Amino acid sequence: MVQLSLAQKLVEELEADEKTRKRLAKLLVPEAVSEPELRLAIINAVLRDVATKEDIAKVMEEIEKVKAATKEDIAKVMEEIEKVRVATRDEVVRLREEIENLRKEIYDQITGLRERVSKLEGAFTQLVERIGDLDKRIDALDKRIDALDRRIDALDKRIDYVVKVSWVLTGSVIATLVAQIVMRFLRIG
Repeated sequence: MVQLSLAQKLVEELEADEKTRKRLAKLLVPEAVSEPELRLAIINAVLRDVATKEDIAKVMEEIEKVKAATKEDIAKVMEEIEKVRVATRDEVVRLREEIENLRKEIYDQITGLRERVSKLEGAFTQLVERIGDLDKRIDALDKRIDALDRRIDALDKRIDYVVKVSWVLTGSVIATLVAQIVMRFLRIG
């Protein structure tokens, strides 16, 4: 088994325990700052990570460039937005006019259709009335035809009677003539 030195054990212990590690740092920092050589080493190490005035000036210059470019982009976007807004407003106005025209056209068509329906209803009512009148007239004609049929039947019966009477009379006249002729022949002879 390998034996660890006391320093190695101390490092492992500090790595494992955060609370102890912070406590040690608090104890060592005041000592490190009071030693000029240590302080210079710490400052040099920190300065590598610290930004210089030149670095800050470069960053500020970059920020200004980005800011100017952003302003230009915003101005372009605002111009485009304004163009779109104007075009949209014009399109909305045009669409409103078109909708209003369509509304008027539809209203006119509906009004025309209502008038036509009203006229058709009137014509339909008149037709129904006329059909009713025609039905009544047809019924009256049927009754008259029935009456005429009865009269014709009665006339047929009368004509049959007259024909029979005529035959009887004609037969009687012929019989009378035959009888007179026979009587004249019988007297003459």
